[in-house]
Amino acid sequence: MSKGESLLRFEAVSFEYGPKKPILHEVDFSIRKGTKTTIMGQNGAGKSTLFQLILNELSATEGTINKNKDTTIAISRQVIPREELTLTIREFFQKRFAKKVYDIDPRIDEVLNIVHLKADHGRIIKSFSGGQQARLLLASALIQNADILLLDEPTNNLDKVGIAHLTDFLVNYEKTCIVISHDANFLNAFTDGVLYLDVFTRKIEQYSGNYNTVLSEIALRIERENRKNAQLAKEMQANKDKANFFAMKGGQMRLVAKKMREKVEEMEEEIVDVRKEDKPIRPFTIPCQEEISGEILSISSLSIMLEHKPVEKRVTAELRRNQHLLLTGPNGIGKTTLLESIAHATAKGVKINKDIKIGYYRQDFSNLNFEQTGRECLLEAMQERNEHAMRGLAAGFNISGDVINTKIGSLSEGQKGLLAFARLALERPGLLILDEPTNHINFRHLPVIAKALDAYQGAMILVSHSHEFVDQIRMDSILDLEK
Repeated sequence: MSKGESLLRFEAVSFEYGPKKPILHEVDFSIRKGTKTTIMGQNGAGKSTLFQLILNELSATEGTINKNKDTTIAISRQVIPREELTLTIREFFQKRFAKKVYDIDPRIDEVLNIVHLKADHGRIIKSFSGGQQARLLLASALIQNADILLLDEPTNNLDKVGIAHLTDFLVNYEKTCIVISHDANFLNAFTDGVLYLDVFTRKIEQYSGNYNTVLSEIALRIERENRKNAQLAKEMQANKDKANFFAMKGGQMRLVAKKMREKVEEMEEEIVDVRKEDKPIRPFTIPCQEEISGEILSISSLSIMLEHKPVEKRVTAELRRNQHLLLTGPNGIGKTTLLESIAHATAKGVKINKDIKIGYYRQDFSNLNFEQTGRECLLEAMQERNEHAMRGLAAGFNISGDVINTKIGSLSEGQKGLLAFARLALERPGLLILDEPTNHINFRHLPVIAKALDAYQGAMILVSHSHEFVDQIRMDSILDLEK
């Protein structure tokens, strides 16, 4: 197949999870060989669903998905499935193939080298940090040497070095790649086309150019559509006024009035539906636990990972009300493990005031009950259950309609993130622990979330590799685990 030839084509494809949950409506687009395409769209618009359709994990309700019969596809998903966390590295990579691969060890070493990760092949997956697991996911897709590489939020959990390595890899990657990501700088480095999923029309718009180019095109288009509609509205009102004036004259003037009204009807048909942009969440606050004072948390020592071995480190740090701590360090040093142990009050060398209520945003959302609905999860977090107040707050996080009654396990990762923030707002914690809270979240929501965290008046510990996000939040101290 020559470079530039179509590898994948959607023709009038519609998909719904049921009559009350349509996702795509008669979408058309094609992916050509050797291109690098970004998929954009609001949380819940169907980006990951689109990947499942490409992989034949879901079947189109209507329409046709055309692929060359010899085209192979591999995916790097957002998270490693829970059932695979207990596998060894060798078992994890072997699972990517339908048949046993007898020379898999050198192939594993080759792809681990590409993602800059060294590890024993017998090591258990769950022993790796979130950032290291992100590298393993990418490597598990690369080892298949497929014609089309699908990457679902590949920068989540990656540190600055990891993102730089991934960016360099994709810039030089010669095969076809389709990426879902909210990281603008990352996407601008390699993207040459964009598929935009419009959550309102359920259509897919195809653009040429990088992420910034497409955002500019969309903004200009909205401006043109608004300008055209404003001019039409002005002309329509003028014709309505004339029609009313002539109708009152009677006689032949009524015919003129009739023609004026017909012209207004024609103009109404010319009004275009202005594209509705993703709806940012409403400004919110995370109320602090009342009547807390003094030292909330103190750290005298902690354990980090160096060369895959735990090392005790003496430190001196404390947090009081309205103090924010940024925890930094490279992937694999033990940030997530430390946060989890603090959240569960099992961290050695860390003392927490016994009356402090802890709010924990975990990067994999495993502290949420995936069998609960969003409604049940939020009501459970309230001191006094109030359905009306809960639904009002949830709507501010774009959690309404069918979403609030959907089981958490069936929500998109972005929707789980918004639900987790809504729950924190209801829990009123005294100590807020946040592990990579920008993962999976639509970039339009991040300034709103940053403002809420900046204003939080309890004690806060934050881990985030997004410097742009961190720069918007007041941080009173930094604890660098590497130093």
